[in-house]
Amino acid sequence: MNLSVPLRSLRRYATLSRSLGLLADFKYEQTDPARFYGHLADDTVELLTRIWQDCQGSAGDSHSALAGRTVLDVGGGPGYFARAFADAGVDYVSVEPDVGEMSAAGIELESSVRGSGLDLPFRTGSFDLVYSSNVAEHVPLPWRMAEEMLRVTKPGGLAIISYTCWYGPFGGHEMGRTHYLGGHRAARMYTKKHGHRPKNLYGESLFKVGTAEGLRWAKNTSAGTLVADFPRYHPWWAWWINRVPVLRELGTSNLVLVMRR
Repeated sequence: MNLSVPLRSLRRYATLSRSLGLLADFKYEQTDPARFYGHLADDTVELLTRIWQDCQGSAGDSHSALAGRTVLDVGGGPGYFARAFADAGVDYVSVEPDVGEMSAAGIELESSVRGSGLDLPFRTGSFDLVYSSNVAEHVPLPWRMAEEMLRVTKPGGLAIISYTCWYGPFGGHEMGRTHYLGGHRAARMYTKKHGHRPKNLYGESLFKVGTAEGLRWAKNTSAGTLVADFPRYHPWWAWWINRVPVLRELGTSNLVLVMRR
């Protein structure tokens, strides 16, 4: 766990009840996406707002810390996050490569751009804050995407990468814990049980990304500086898990890397 910034505001928010509420929603990802992604979107806005306030030294109400800032959502999906950011007064833009995913929820967005996170269609230094939520595990070159995120971040701004860790309990997504038997085998087991392939197919749209490689990239990249890392769904008093090499792989369901450009 790296905390060169103490994240005091975020610690007050990262409670056990918040963690339990978020984890309980995972079972609705496929059956009730509006419920799952709606709650996740609200949490993401609160999470990023508090991180921004802590890292930039913003004073006053945390709920207005990001108001008026430019934010890029890499892998914005069908628009649940756009609504949450609009309510927070954020100048929000999303980029998503999949047209079907962009229209999946029937939400019309004027600020959504079709494009790849591996080659973002924006000028260098365009946004105050750039983030991705549960995207890195779905691209074959996650750290290239992370470098691109830093490229389009303004100097002094933040890039925040939050991703599902393969060896954690939710690494297999809808395939459940069978991913511990191997990604390809888990996909075959899912297909046999349900009669169709999983949405997140290992080797095509789901890849093995651990905590150690994320931390290694963040500490060694020349594109930015790691200012904080923590397990997203843990209460603040359990963030120490990131200091224990093997335990963090198995116990961290989602790793957050906070980078300053």
